[in-house]
Amino acid sequence: MGGLLVLVGALVGLSAIPVGAVLRSGAQWSRRQRADLPAQLLEPPAAQLTRVYANDGRTLITTFYDEDRHDVTLGQIAPVMQQAIVAAEDTRFFEHGGVDLKGVARALASDARSGHAGQGASTITMQLVRNVLKEDPAERAAATADTPGRKLREIEYAVELEHRLTKQQILQNYLNIVYFGDGAYGVEAAARRIFGVTPARLDLAQAALIAGIVQSPDADNPVSGDKTAAEVRQGYVLDAMLKAGTITRAQHDRAAAEKLTYSGATQPNGCVDASGQADAWGFFCDYFERWWDGQAQFGATKAAREDALRRGGYNVVTTLDPDVQKVAAKQSRRVYGLGNKKTLPIAVVQPGTGQVLALAVNRVYGTAEKTGAGEKDGTGKKSTVNPLVSGGSGINGYPSGSTFKMFTMLAALEAGMPLSTDYDAPAKLVTEWPDNGPGNCDGRYCPGNDNPAWMDGHRTMWDAFGRSVNTYFVHLEEQVGPAAVVAMARRLGISFSSPSDAELAASPDSWGSFTLGVVDTTPLELASAYATVAADGIYCAPLPVAEIDGRKVTASCRQVLDPRIARAATDAARCPVGQQSAYGKCDGGTAEQVAGMFGGLDVAGKTGSTEDNRTETFVGFTPTMAAAGIANDPVDPSDGVGRGVESRVVTAVARTLRAAVGNATYAGFTPPSAAQAYGG
Repeated sequence: MGGLLVLVGALVGLSAIPVGAVLRSGAQWSRRQRADLPAQLLEPPAAQLTRVYANDGRTLITTFYDEDRHDVTLGQIAPVMQQAIVAAEDTRFFEHGGVDLKGVARALASDARSGHAGQGASTITMQLVRNVLKEDPAERAAATADTPGRKLREIEYAVELEHRLTKQQILQNYLNIVYFGDGAYGVEAAARRIFGVTPARLDLAQAALIAGIVQSPDADNPVSGDKTAAEVRQGYVLDAMLKAGTITRAQHDRAAAEKLTYSGATQPNGCVDASGQADAWGFFCDYFERWWDGQAQFGATKAAREDALRRGGYNVVTTLDPDVQKVAAKQSRRVYGLGNKKTLPIAVVQPGTGQVLALAVNRVYGTAEKTGAGEKDGTGKKSTVNPLVSGGSGINGYPSGSTFKMFTMLAALEAGMPLSTDYDAPAKLVTEWPDNGPGNCDGRYCPGNDNPAWMDGHRTMWDAFGRSVNTYFVHLEEQVGPAAVVAMARRLGISFSSPSDAELAASPDSWGSFTLGVVDTTPLELASAYATVAADGIYCAPLPVAEIDGRKVTASCRQVLDPRIARAATDAARCPVGQQSAYGKCDGGTAEQVAGMFGGLDVAGKTGSTEDNRTETFVGFTPTMAAAGIANDPVDPSDGVGRGVESRVVTAVARTLRAAVGNATYAGFTPPSAAQAYGG
């Protein structure tokens, strides 16, 4: 390093000699630099923002970043922007070999007198070196040290870099890494934030203003700093471009007279800033982020994965369908307004792929701290970041009542019982299981039917499922055993995330109430479970992502049911919604209004009411879509939603399902075999 200082000092009067040629006269120094040049200077690893899109690949949901930066190629940057930055920062950029010798000699002499390093004489290449090394925590201190040694190291690296990269590569890397103030790193962020355009669309006046910011990016930024100072710097750059001959006097004068409008638009950052706030896209965004945090390919730890999301520069296409989400949000809010303490979270899932099209609820996704009005946002609309639709972060879900009868029916069908399995269902059934709770019958569990006049009597799986006959399904659970029913629920994705539910599921032999849906679940879990039945027994883990950087992402799917079992259960599930089974055995349902919404297209589903109507649920499915919603009070589960809301919940979820299906026709359900229907 000392030899180089002597060498540069000797060259003060030799500015006509190309600096690269002179500095390289020291062969030993050159060989050392080839070995020591940090790899990141060749390919700058600057933090990049990640963009997250809806399923059309164009509609932005949000971005994640620590630094608002998105690299672009030189071909994506307007030529006037390239010319402006050279005029502003390094007029001899295309002539020197990394160091402007006159300027460096002058700066070194000044530094030697003062004892510290100034900022003058730094070429674009030297600035690139400094900016890249500042990105590396291990190099940051040395790269920002106020010493002559730092300047000399920049010179060494800059000269070597000029021999490794072309001028165009250096200029591109510089424009992508330099800071332009107001949180904008790189020219793409600067053009977008200041003028609301891509760097390819910058005109001369805009380019000159942006280039002028670099020397004092925070002070001279026209959005967050001194607008007058920014425009003075713009004039300096235009003058420099005119002097360099890159623009004419007429171009100079037109640009100087142009009235600029500043956008000041910042990128959203994270889920609270997500687009589609009116339709609660933040809840889907939150589910995506938690999915990402669980993917080992993005890092060995959760912290590493979050860092990758905020710095990795990914382009993510999710499965969110904005149109379906809009309908789901609208339907949820028709049942309960945004200020209501009760909620109706709704989830939509595609059978066979696990793709999640919508996660909506009558809440604003946000924090009380941000809104400054307790748990409301200042307009009477309740705000939360709790995952009310998908569960997680301590949200276990809500009991969904008789929708769990599906798992009992599937276990019975798998055990060889046909759909025609009959039983004379009484108003109250005394079971074999012990029970010390209220309402027991001599120490035995004895559930009853909700509407004996309509539910009691001789029933098969078809009409017992259609009329939601409790005593029939509790009896059926006795026949196959609670363990088989619990295992079936697990296979279809029920997580038993509540500690008390998990404890019971570990020893379920006396869990007679399981079939009546006392377990906490979420609309997303429930929709995925019923989607498994719709997909002929293929369970796919819910998936919020379709592509990452152009590479397809597929769900983890597995065959968990014999297709014949799934088809038989589907046939019975047509009874609740007012359609007819393949064998004409439906004679009443709890959600018969659904059939009319589908205009003859096949649909199936199940309602669910919990004790004292604390929750009301509907889950519906077609061969192509599944949707579920659970009305509840998320803060006080004992505050029941009441029987009166059941029909509105059914309608809301069914309309959401119909919107997800769309206008295209689809093939109907495959009928079950005669053996599945009647045995033999």
